[in-house]
Amino acid sequence: MKPVLFNDLSRNSPAIVEALNAVGERVISGGWYVLGPESKQFEDEFAEFCGSSFAIGVANGSDALELALRAIGVCAGESVATVANAGGYSTHAIRAIGALPLFVDVEPDTQLINLDELASIVRSKRLKAVIVTHLFGCMVDMNRVLEICAGNEIEVIEDCAQAHGASIEGKMAGSFGVAGCFSFYPTKNLGALGDGGAVITNSAALSDRLRSLRQYGWKEKYHTTVLNGRNSRLDDIQASFLRVKLPLLKSWNLRRRKIAARYCELITNEQVICPPVDSYGDAYVAHLFVVRCVDRDRLRNHLTARNIGYQIHYPVPDHLQEAWMDTSSSVNLPITESLASQVLSLPCYPELQDDEIAFVIRAVNEH
Repeated sequence: MKPVLFNDLSRNSPAIVEALNAVGERVISGGWYVLGPESKQFEDEFAEFCGSSFAIGVANGSDALELALRAIGVCAGESVATVANAGGYSTHAIRAIGALPLFVDVEPDTQLINLDELASIVRSKRLKAVIVTHLFGCMVDMNRVLEICAGNEIEVIEDCAQAHGASIEGKMAGSFGVAGCFSFYPTKNLGALGDGGAVITNSAALSDRLRSLRQYGWKEKYHTTVLNGRNSRLDDIQASFLRVKLPLLKSWNLRRRKIAARYCELITNEQVICPPVDSYGDAYVAHLFVVRCVDRDRLRNHLTARNIGYQIHYPVPDHLQEAWMDTSSSVNLPITESLASQVLSLPCYPELQDDEIAFVIRAVNEH
């Protein structure tokens, strides 16, 4: 058996290479490469896909989070609730504007934010906003999040970087909160051929503010009216590639779900705990398939010996990161810390072949 890569982006493009080449040539010959017609059309198409009024293309998913926080008025010294088990992206954004991350522990089975604990924190702490991370492609119960936050005038931002196309009762990820933030990094369910991101919102005022913030704080060219703007724009060439890929997202997500379901059905090793994907429904788009294993090092060594790729998402919780210990010394997140020592991600991408899936399952079961 050939090595099974954790992800293989070279498999994604061949089926659409002619379309990608065509739109690339269109952008090159058109001579408009930044904030041009391709960007505008992608923004319109992505907003429609997400069931949102507006989409604002930015340079990457991290900028999307930071600019969304700035756009809703989060200031230095204010607290923003988030989780510590999602790779640090929300924490980077919060700290970049001088705000303070207030970490909430997670559920052991889904690894999503513990909403009972969030409710308790909302009652006892003064919060400006909450960043809700739809982790590994699974959505948080947004209806309950909004219920928790509504009475306390706390803004809700959704981090949808791993949840493109997920939905709850037909309502798409990113369309529940005041803003939904997306990354189009190449490995995402909807990935560019480079970096990119977007913020979606139903607020015209917020959309205008985001468009200003992504371009130096300009109201019009060379007229700066909004503080803390920057250069964060989605290039037209990437927007054109994303327009080719967007109509295929639903089918790619379906394939991801089928792979995840196959893993759950056929992985029988009692030492390996699969996520409860059967209960997720359309709220899950299988960006990652993350298992738990108490003896993770043994499983890692076994997969390596079988030439099977894997990743750890994520090995060090935010509150234990060396650079952030200044605000995290008294944080107590027992579930988050326990999960960090157990999680392991198996290959899960649309182009993964059935024989490769079977090989991974056999390897996990014989561990």
